[in-house]
Amino acid sequence: MSVKPAGGDTPALKVPKSTFQNWLPTLSWIIAFLMVALLAFMLLRRYTTVFSAPATGPSAPQDSDTSPDHDTLAVSLPVLSTTPADPSVMRLAENHTIIPDRPRETVQFYTVGVGDSVFGIAKQFNLKPETILWANYNILQDNPDMLATGQTLRIPPTDGVYYLWQKGDTIDSVASEFKVDPSAILLWPGNQLDMVNPTVTPGNYVMVPGGQRAFQQWLVPIAYRKDAGVVLSLLGPGSCNVTGGAYGTGSFVWPAANHFLSGNNFGPSHMGIDIAAGLGASIYAADSGVVIYAGPASGGYGNVIMIDHGNGYQTLYAHLSVILTHCGLSVNKGQMIAEAGSTGNSTGPHLHFEVRYNGGWIDPWDVLPP
Repeated sequence: MSVKPAGGDTPALKVPKSTFQNWLPTLSWIIAFLMVALLAFMLLRRYTTVFSAPATGPSAPQDSDTSPDHDTLAVSLPVLSTTPADPSVMRLAENHTIIPDRPRETVQFYTVGVGDSVFGIAKQFNLKPETILWANYNILQDNPDMLATGQTLRIPPTDGVYYLWQKGDTIDSVASEFKVDPSAILLWPGNQLDMVNPTVTPGNYVMVPGGQRAFQQWLVPIAYRKDAGVVLSLLGPGSCNVTGGAYGTGSFVWPAANHFLSGNNFGPSHMGIDIAAGLGASIYAADSGVVIYAGPASGGYGNVIMIDHGNGYQTLYAHLSVILTHCGLSVNKGQMIAEAGSTGNSTGPHLHFEVRYNGGWIDPWDVLPP
C-alpha cells in the first residue's frame, strides 16, 4: 500500500502489511486485561453490596457534595456486617447438629440428686421404673423408697433385665428365666455375641431386652387390731397391741394439702404414691381409726404412722419429720397427725402414702376423692 501526496515528486510512504499483524497479539492482551478489570470491578461492587449493608436497614444515600470529582476515582474499603443484604447468597447458621435418633446399646451411670425418684429417673431415660429397679437390686432391693442422694445407678439402654451372668447359665436358661425368646439376647447389638458360638463369661453383664421377673416385696413393719379384719404382718418398734377404738367411715380424704405427685406413682414396684408436701407440711388422717404404728421403720421409710380403720382398710404415712400422735390412740378423719419430711431414704420432702385392704396393697387413686 502506498500514499501519494498531492503534487510534488516526493516518494510515497509505504506501510508494511505485517505491521498490523504484529499488533494483533498486543491488542488481544489489552482487551483481555480490560475484561478482567471489568470482572474484578463487578465482583468488588457485589462484595461491597453484601457486606457493607448496616444491620438496621439499607444504607443511606450519599450527599452529592461529597461525591468524587469526575476525573478522580475513589475506592472505599468494604465495611463487614453480620447481616447479609441478600439471603440468597448467605447460608443461615444452624446451632444444633441433627443427629440420627439411634437407640443406646450400652449402660449409662446416673448419680441420684435432690428431688429424684425412680419414676422420674425412668421417665428421663424413657424407661420403665421396673427396668431401673431390676438393674440396681444391690442398691434398691426392688424398693423405690430405698433411693437416696449420692447413689450411682445403672441405666440400661432399653427396657428389660440387665443381668449379671452366673456360672452354669446358658442363653436358653436365661431367656426362659426372664420370659423372652433366646433371639432377644442373641440379637441385641450391645451384647456383642458371636452367632456361631454365643458364650458369655460369668461375671459379665448381659442385656435381656423385654425381660421381666417377679419383685421381691418388702413389708413395712406393722401390727393390727384384733377385730380389724386384716392379716397380721411383721411387728416393729413402733407397734403396740390395740383393741377397740375409732372406726373408719369407709371414705377417704387427701392426707395432704396438695393433691398431686412429687415422685413415684403406684405400680408393681411401688406400693403407694408420693404426694407433694414440703418440709413441715401438715399430714392428716385419711379416715378415722386407731394408730397401730408410730415410729421409725427400716427399709428406707423413715418415720412412719399406720392407722387401722377397723373395716379392713389400713393407711400408711412415711418419711415424716414429726409424729404428732402415738400408737394406740384413736384419730378422726382429717385430723392432723404429723408433719411431712424426708426421713429414711428420701431425696426430698414428700409424703409416701399407702392404702391396704385385708392386708394387700391397693391403688390409693381408687379410694381418694378427685
